[in-house]
Amino acid sequence: MQPELQPLIHELEDLHSEMVNLVRENLPIFTRIHPDNQSGAINLLHYLALRRHDVRGLQDQLTELGLSSLGRTESSVLSSVRAVMTILSSLRHGEKVGLPDGGPECDRGQGRRFLEQNTELLLGVAPEGRKVRIMVTMPPEAATDYGLVRDLLLSGMNCMRINCAHDGQEAWSGMIRNLRRAEQETGKTCKIEMDVAGPKLRTGPIEPGLAVMKVRPKRDAFGRIEKPARIWLTPTAHSEVAPSAADARIPISGRWLATLETGDLVRFTDTRGARRSMAVTEVVGNSRWAESDRTAYIAPGMVLTAISKDKPARRKRGRVGHILAKPQTLLLRPGDTLILTRSLDPGQPARFNQDHELMNPARIGVTLPEFFGSVQPGQPIWFDDGKIGGIISHVGPDQVAVEIQHAKAEGDKLGAEKGINVPETNLKAASLTTEDLKALAFIVKNADIVGYSFVRTEDDVRLLQSHLAELGAANLGIVLKIETREGFDNLPGLLLAALGSRSVGVMIARGDLAIECGYQRLAEAQEEILWISEAAHVPVIWATQVLETLAKTGTPSRSEITDAAMGERAECVMLNKGPYVAKAVRTLDDILGRMQAHQEKKRSMLRKLGVATGFGGAPRRGIIAIDR
Repeated sequence: MQPELQPLIHELEDLHSEMVNLVRENLPIFTRIHPDNQSGAINLLHYLALRRHDVRGLQDQLTELGLSSLGRTESSVLSSVRAVMTILSSLRHGEKVGLPDGGPECDRGQGRRFLEQNTELLLGVAPEGRKVRIMVTMPPEAATDYGLVRDLLLSGMNCMRINCAHDGQEAWSGMIRNLRRAEQETGKTCKIEMDVAGPKLRTGPIEPGLAVMKVRPKRDAFGRIEKPARIWLTPTAHSEVAPSAADARIPISGRWLATLETGDLVRFTDTRGARRSMAVTEVVGNSRWAESDRTAYIAPGMVLTAISKDKPARRKRGRVGHILAKPQTLLLRPGDTLILTRSLDPGQPARFNQDHELMNPARIGVTLPEFFGSVQPGQPIWFDDGKIGGIISHVGPDQVAVEIQHAKAEGDKLGAEKGINVPETNLKAASLTTEDLKALAFIVKNADIVGYSFVRTEDDVRLLQSHLAELGAANLGIVLKIETREGFDNLPGLLLAALGSRSVGVMIARGDLAIECGYQRLAEAQEEILWISEAAHVPVIWATQVLETLAKTGTPSRSEITDAAMGERAECVMLNKGPYVAKAVRTLDDILGRMQAHQEKKRSMLRKLGVATGFGGAPRRGIIAIDR
């Protein structure tokens, strides 16, 4: 056996030498690394050197010898390689052989402790019976509904996430006040993460549709009425909020409303010329509840005639007040052209003549003007979380034409303020917008962590760090949200830049990332992010669509339960908002508690990684370079 060991020893010696050399080549960066993160930065470089090679054959040979296959080296790379080298050298020579100096290293126990310490610093102390933390995105109601926040905290929430792309400082303050009150009452603690919106590319506004309201009762499968439509009639000048759910809200003269009593009848002719009526069922303040058992279409200016139950001959007329126009969407089919404009004037659907010939294609604005100087013909583009896709066919200074290729045959609807992804485009946009900087001033005073959306380059990271230093918040935790192709490709460099701050984390933002790298590659991408982050001793947040069906409907799908269980491999799992989010938190708490008794980060097969070969300027192929 001894002659067979020598090639293995030589291969490990070459790997060892490359790890040591990569650290030496990058010594200047350590002047910018926080002292407490030096070990993580060194280990990350060791790991990148290892993952520049396909060592699956070496793994198999080590396994046959009953030795470590290096499949769990992420947190202590050099130490693991040196341990195997020592054993092989002893077997080869029959005695312990000295190894060349490898410089600073940490063993597996130290690497795991560093990761645990960094996780606790960023996300707080682990709850009893569960190592993985739970983060929850706050819905708008959390600003005013204290019971909701308290329920989330009692259910197992460890970190509150506030998305600064929505609501505003008044709502954010309400959410935080409710959390602090709940912490005092329950004795539990919870971190606060606030995400800056970043340069999110979105569709602009669309011209409003018709101002018409459809009122219809609920019917069963046989068309029989199960429940009449409930209509809230409220004064135009001083409207009142309905105390319960209404199928329609109709503004009308308060003086006319004052004449209505329970049992009165209101008759009208709807927009189709159909004669309809509704019965007044309740008087609430200056408003009235009414019910109708027939479908009707109601528009502003329509005449309503009130008929008293006591004096049928007494009739008074009133006119329907202002009704908000329906939001309009653009219907897009495969083969259609969509025009994207620099102007944010309201977009318009496609226009056709009387012979159904296309006169003007659909058009809509784009929120970032940098888009027009970045995209190129032939590049793919996706809308609304990948629901609609196409190819850029023409680029002008103020307009871009897109040929729609991915949509349902009958068409998909594109609305205003929907996300746009251009995975093959280097979007030249500032990583922090003016609105982000305003939000950042609030964040540093109220949050424990800032989530950095759409981070792409090391310069982006240093820009955020400089702003935090100017605001006196250099110690604020930073979470790098990996949601673009460029951000994924640059992950090692992003981490080394971020380790200049003491408290750092990474979020796998699987929604945008899936569109950017392709759904079929998402599983690979998230695995690589987990490995690279663990090598840097940086905690990971597993995010997007976790138990989404449960949070929205109250009943989970089987596949998302399995997906949630896989979140055990991260240090934190994030849930998005939904009517049943508290139930989702309790379910996730149970799943994670059970799974930690069965699973810890798994052994990996060490093929070559694109992000490792690309670090430091080496060439790479695509987002995930695979050498099979």
